[in-house]
Amino acid sequence: MFRLDFPRLLTAARREIGATSALLIAALGGMGFLAIADEVAEGETHALDLAVLNTLRVEGRPGTLVGPEWLHIAATDITALGSVTVLGLLILLAFALLASLRRWAEGVLLLAGAGGGLMISQGLKRLFGRERPEMAYRAVEALNASFPSGHAMLSAVVFLTLGVLAARFADRRRVKVLAMSAAVLVSLLVGASRVYLGVHWASDVLAGWCVGAAWSMACWLAAYLIQRRFTLSSASDAT
Repeated sequence: MFRLDFPRLLTAARREIGATSALLIAALGGMGFLAIADEVAEGETHALDLAVLNTLRVEGRPGTLVGPEWLHIAATDITALGSVTVLGLLILLAFALLASLRRWAEGVLLLAGAGGGLMISQGLKRLFGRERPEMAYRAVEALNASFPSGHAMLSAVVFLTLGVLAARFADRRRVKVLAMSAAVLVSLLVGASRVYLGVHWASDVLAGWCVGAAWSMACWLAAYLIQRRFTLSSASDAT
């Protein structure tokens, strides 16, 4: 009779903590996205989404954001960090750096993750075709469908991938923690700015974070497994 050896599995999980964490995040992100998508498709999130938008507006004036003027400007600046233009520039610069260090595997991971993330984002937008909030709520211009948030998703993909790469190069644990924390913080700020500026529903952003984190970790896990297989194969050939 087949029995799971939990102590052995736990030992393996601790030894491969990075891969285990990536797998867990990918699984939770995927399930989170499916749950949100199901609620959105049935219209269950609309009341809450609208309540969130109204909370961020002066009562009775949907075109007027709450908060001081500097916060409006800061939100506009932050939201640009999730644009295709800014993210594309970051990817090119990061790839150039990795290429100069001859870290081709990491460079390919970055390009594949970002390119795949963009295709997934556009595909999901066309699939769901959700309308954005009314023009009266929007403080900035926005194109294409609303669900999921492309800014939230792509910023999660790019910044989390960059955070993982930076943590991988770092020797000290505090630097690794800082790299990943910074990546998560920037992604959260970009997504929050989309809701604050009225170009996305809150559920769009939550879904974008979920699928972005899942895709980023799935790409990293695939690269890790491929590299590990080649390492084991090389070691076997050497013996």
